Amino acid sequence: MSHKQTPSQTVGPYFAYGLTSDQYGYRLKSLLQPYTTDDNTIGERIRVIGHVLDGNGNPVDDAMIESWQANAEGRYSGPSGNTGFKGFGRVGTGSDPENRFWFNTIKPGALEDGQAPHLNLIIFMRGLLSHVYTRIYFSDEIEANSHDLVLNAMEETRRATLVAKRQETPQGIVYHFDIHMQGDRETVFFDV
Repeated sequence: MSHKQTPSQTVGPYFAYGLTSDQYGYRLKSLLQPYTTDDNTIGERIRVIGHVLDGNGNPVDDAMIESWQANAEGRYSGPSGNTGFKGFGRVGTGSDPENRFWFNTIKPGALEDGQAPHLNLIIFMRGLLSHVYTRIYFSDEIEANSHDLVLNAMEETRRATLVAKRQETPQGIVYHFDIHMQGDRETVFFDV
């Protein structure tokens, strides 16, 4: 008799039902969406879009990504203000026909000296025993990136795995960022 993994041994793919339910057409209401702003949020509107890629370079169709970020002034959402800005979003890759993740948000400000503008990501997917953490930095923040303590603490050849490429489109500013779970171009993941 062959035994299979139990829910306590992997982080997915069943989380779609409970955490991103309406994105997948379930009747439950998701608490979080891939939108972190409303019409009153101050800041440059951006869209971050990409794939979660497995070791063979194929898009993962059942990953879930959470994003957490500061507002345009470099402050995280809380009781002291940031009206209309949540700073936290969640999306499943299976809700997009091309298995992409995306967030409609604002470009964050730098938190303090030594930290360039960035998004924090948490990735959940089948096969992971625990979720993983990474960051997205922005290709047009060259000066700030050159002074970021976290980005500069890693090998220079690995830094590019954390930088999203800016593109101006008729619909607005888009940053492209693919998360490589394994392989030669594996994204840098952090022990948190």
